[in-house]
Amino acid sequence: MTLTDELRAFSTHQVSNQSVPLSGFDPLACDPALGSALTRYAVGDLTPLALEAGSAEAREHGRLADENPPQLRTHDRYGNRIDEVEYHPSWHWLMERAIAHGLHAAPWGQGPGAHLRRAAGFYLWSQAEAGHGCPISMTYSSVPALRWSPELAAEYEPKLTAPGYEFGLRPPQEKSALLAGMSMTEKQGGSDVRTNTTTAEPLADGTYRLVGHKWFTSAPMNDLFLTLAQTANGVSCFLVPRVLPDGSRNEIRLQRLKDKLGNKSNASSEIEYTGAIGHLVGEEGRGVRCIIEMVSMTRLDCVLGAAANVRIALSEAAHHVQRRSAFGARLADQPLMQQVIADLALESEAATTLAMRLAAAVEQQEHDLLRLALPATKFFVCKRAPYVVAEALECLGGNGYVEESGMPRLYREAPLMSIWEGSGNVTALDLLRALAKQPSSRDAILAELDAAGGDNAIYDGAVRRVRAELADPRPERARALAESLALTLQAALLQRYAPATVSDAFIATRLGDPGRTFGATPIPSPKTLVDRIAPGR
Repeated sequence: MTLTDELRAFSTHQVSNQSVPLSGFDPLACDPALGSALTRYAVGDLTPLALEAGSAEAREHGRLADENPPQLRTHDRYGNRIDEVEYHPSWHWLMERAIAHGLHAAPWGQGPGAHLRRAAGFYLWSQAEAGHGCPISMTYSSVPALRWSPELAAEYEPKLTAPGYEFGLRPPQEKSALLAGMSMTEKQGGSDVRTNTTTAEPLADGTYRLVGHKWFTSAPMNDLFLTLAQTANGVSCFLVPRVLPDGSRNEIRLQRLKDKLGNKSNASSEIEYTGAIGHLVGEEGRGVRCIIEMVSMTRLDCVLGAAANVRIALSEAAHHVQRRSAFGARLADQPLMQQVIADLALESEAATTLAMRLAAAVEQQEHDLLRLALPATKFFVCKRAPYVVAEALECLGGNGYVEESGMPRLYREAPLMSIWEGSGNVTALDLLRALAKQPSSRDAILAELDAAGGDNAIYDGAVRRVRAELADPRPERARALAESLALTLQAALLQRYAPATVSDAFIATRLGDPGRTFGATPIPSPKTLVDRIAPGR
């Protein structure tokens, strides 16, 4: 008997009923909601970006960046303070590619349609890895805030919109491309930034000296930070560089990196300003007005990021059930599994369609619509993500609970977007503030809902309930109002732009008699919905 025969004799089984990794696929080809939006808004072809996002290379860099989180180096070997963060090479690869695709601040220097294209690209690219999207998003969002000071915008905006990625601490004046961040929340206030205690003292040369502590500052190796501090006239906004023009380090001390639930590839830090030099943005005492410009844009990216997380989780689940059999049939052919995947597909299609409608509203400067639609969508879509990802994970059975599947990373990421840029209550209460300050926002959102009325009695009833809620907004009902607005907006858009099989099923399962779990309310023709979204069938 040969050695080969001996080894074969001890072979216990052949693997014949396992899936294969989802790799080298086109996330745009299996996403009819995004494809429809790209056509509707004349965005153009994003196939090259999509193919790279779904490539084996990009997905492997995403895995490595998450499994090798950044490390804080406060001092060098001789005890000198350096305050640097080391990242894995895969982080730099992801950042370089995201910027090359123009997903940072590039749209601010481009023509019509650039913001929509960037939104769609950010959604696709985030499916490769979510953590590096944070500095990309903050850089994008910094420009409208910076424009409150035209002289600062003139100096820094060209470098924020530039296509290069130049990692490392050097004076901004010596770099051709920059990244920006935000540094707002403090221990005692969190989202209540008006209670911040960081102080800013004016200096003779027109700059300010900042002293204080910040509780969450992500991507601390970025070049510039928009931060809030108290002046004699109240909370004000400042641009704080990491490195001063003479090459010395600004007085920013990195105290520690947060050990977060997810978002492992991205460094989030606690910092101290120990006399850091900053430049006033806008007027003293009007800092919240300045920074809210940045928050609005990052809230849109939270919606896009949550929708992307939902979509890649759906792709993983749909891919698996096409290739795994149980009880004598493929999972994808089992009636109950079809119901579950179809229900997840409805959730994804609705989230993506609404996210792209908001991006179009930003492009078209529909401010009245955004005042209500953006916080409502941020509240609801981001809160739904953990439920969707958990159900998608379960479609893989025990394999989905194992780190190698990649699903635990998606699950840990899922709650984040609901917390960043205003957690649930903060975001929901923003609706009430918008209604009180800008009553025209109510008319704008009702016009959006009425555009889809008259064809479905369940939908029309939901719109009537929304009207009643808008007429009598109360703090204790703020979450209910946000949820109702987001759901009816999704239903309105699906009625206008999706096939009837999609819109009718969504309205029946979300506005009619919704089940408590995915797949609990029967969906007609579930296979049709599954086939729409399955990658690489």
